[in-house]
Amino acid sequence: MKGKNILLCVTGGIAVFKAVHLTSKLTQAGANVKVIMSQSAQKFVTPLTFQALSRHDVFIDTFDEKNPAVIAHIDLADWADLVIVAPATANVIGKMANGIADDMITTSLLATTAPVWIAPAMNVHMYDHPAVKRNIERLASDGYQFIEPSEGFLACGYVGKGRLEEPEKIVTLVETFFNRQERKTRLSGLHVLITAGPTREKVDPIRFFTNRSSGKMGYAIAEEAKKMGAYVTLITGPTSLIPPKGVQVISIESAEEMYEAALNYYDKANIVIKSAAVADYRPKIVHNEKMKKQEGPLTIEFERTTDILHELGKRKNHQILVGFAAETNNVTEYAKSKLERKNLDMIVANDVTEKGAGFQGDTNKVTIISREGKEKVYPLMSKNETARAILNEIELLLQGDEQ
Repeated sequence: MKGKNILLCVTGGIAVFKAVHLTSKLTQAGANVKVIMSQSAQKFVTPLTFQALSRHDVFIDTFDEKNPAVIAHIDLADWADLVIVAPATANVIGKMANGIADDMITTSLLATTAPVWIAPAMNVHMYDHPAVKRNIERLASDGYQFIEPSEGFLACGYVGKGRLEEPEKIVTLVETFFNRQERKTRLSGLHVLITAGPTREKVDPIRFFTNRSSGKMGYAIAEEAKKMGAYVTLITGPTSLIPPKGVQVISIESAEEMYEAALNYYDKANIVIKSAAVADYRPKIVHNEKMKKQEGPLTIEFERTTDILHELGKRKNHQILVGFAAETNNVTEYAKSKLERKNLDMIVANDVTEKGAGFQGDTNKVTIISREGKEKVYPLMSKNETARAILNEIELLLQGDEQ
């Protein structure tokens, strides 16, 4: 964090005292911290307190230009490596969601191109109000990151969700963010191709065969690869997920469509991660009209779909090719066989029968196996943490190629 520029926007609530502590902790960690305060925030703590701890002027008025050579709110917006709004009241969240710029904080937020983190702090019922929830969802879809409030005793006397996250936790998040920024250069300029989600194989205009894949693992890998500086193409089957911001998205439905899309981008890719759960079989006959009920059992004949990963393995030249093995038994044995048969550089294996490691959940528990036979077993983690572990292993492969 040493030398990083952090713009702290402090809005009015009793949690302002935690923003004081946060300023101190960030400064002690080596960051350059500049503070903007709303008028309401000054009712709780004076600007002099933040000035003493940050060792910088505190900004409180859009029209108070301390340096005539620059426009203050534009200069601050350009200066920041990271902007944190803490505490963020329901009022400022509403303004941000609707593009309102009527004070020093909101004008600076509109002008910055740095990442903006929002740390809400308010009464539990305010936090749960439909308007506040709607504003948070809008900001999240615009790419803002939220530091979720914790649960506990609130100043108003209620017990519930609404407490500003502890400064120590926020500092840890900031450190992790900048550490990741430092590592961005490893994937910068590389094209990462990712397949995600299920496929659907039509029976007729109404019915189809599919599987339980939610696409969450592939989307998490796409999000983390983008954060690490890669150009990301995400080929996705039907899901309800919102694609990560800044990622090229190719939507498909069937296994054949995914195969064609993968081939189309394959030669341009440096890293290919096939996390999609693709159908192995499809109905041999697809009916143009809805099939009607009939007496007795129904028999549908299936045919094999193209084995996408096998075809990519045969065509591999410069790419690092990574596959997934979702199994219910003999996981490592099947994964190693798949890695060899399909000419992979690495495979991510998991037992989908284990609690927290199956389809549709927010966590995963994987074993990563390299072509040289090295195995790394990871504990149960969030899918974003798992994605980072996978990309870290790919980085090691890249380093090996360079030596």
